Amino acid sequence: MLSSFLSISTRRAFGSLSEEEILALAIGAEEEDSRIYLAYADNLRNRFPASAKVFEDMAEVEQAHKNMLIEMFRSRFGERIPLIRREHVRGFYARRPDWLVRNLPLDKIRRQAEAMEEQAFRFYTEAAKRVGDASTRKLLDDLALAEQGHEEIARTLAEKHVGEEARAEEDEAAHRQFVLTYVQPGLAGLMDGSVSTLAPIFAAAFATQDTWSTFLIGLSASVGAGISMGFTEAAHDDGKISGRGSPVKRGLASGTMTAIGGLGHALPYLIPHFWTATMIAVLVVFVELWAIAFIQNRYMETPFMRAVMQVVLGGSLVLAAGIIIGHG
Repeated sequence: MLSSFLSISTRRAFGSLSEEEILALAIGAEEEDSRIYLAYADNLRNRFPASAKVFEDMAEVEQAHKNMLIEMFRSRFGERIPLIRREHVRGFYARRPDWLVRNLPLDKIRRQAEAMEEQAFRFYTEAAKRVGDASTRKLLDDLALAEQGHEEIARTLAEKHVGEEARAEEDEAAHRQFVLTYVQPGLAGLMDGSVSTLAPIFAAAFATQDTWSTFLIGLSASVGAGISMGFTEAAHDDGKISGRGSPVKRGLASGTMTAIGGLGHALPYLIPHFWTATMIAVLVVFVELWAIAFIQNRYMETPFMRAVMQVVLGGSLVLAAGIIIGHG
């Protein structure tokens, strides 16, 4: 807490910057944005080469802006550019470090780029209000208009490098990667958590008719299954050959959904009344099974009725087995 306060307190207020410092800040910001776009291009080059070319061209535009700002700085203040960065200015917009954006999906990278241009537009608009030199103010106004128009520039570059067919292919590849990395392991986890925990939870419920004991059994079964599924998914495939993406992301998706699948029908047993808890738990089970069938149909292209027969019928049989065993 103290370190955060000291960090904030040592930053400069934007209104306190001189015209020399404003130009230096703009030069640094344009250079950083150019590097970010090049990092996006490097990230996308193997998977989406057409979009990578768009970001390479956008990096060149940022470099051109930086050069314009440097020329203006030289003409007014000489060769020595003060070192002032975004993080030195209070309330100034920040950029996420490379390691946090390296594996972003294509759509999120596009949205991130749009946000960057919007922030840059606001910066140049405010900066232009704080300079007295007419030529500098005109340059900053021009750059604000350029940043505002970057959406159109990006669209033009996309039309140049990413035709409709290429964009459709890239969008399809991004969707396929999303399915392989998140949906498929998450669905497997949800199926395992929802179905495999039915028998022990309902067997315990009908054997003991003690809602608290049933809840504890369901909680332990769900969490244990989630941990097991998560580690299994992460360990059995590093994703490099299969193309299924980060094993950590897949493991988290599988483990989380496994735990959720089991907890869904364990949580009702927090209700003290046995039959009320059981009826709600049974209702939750059928909602979970229908949700699994929907996801299979929506993302895995499994015919809906086939998914219903596979999941709902199978889950119902496991549920019945648990109840029968509990009564026995």
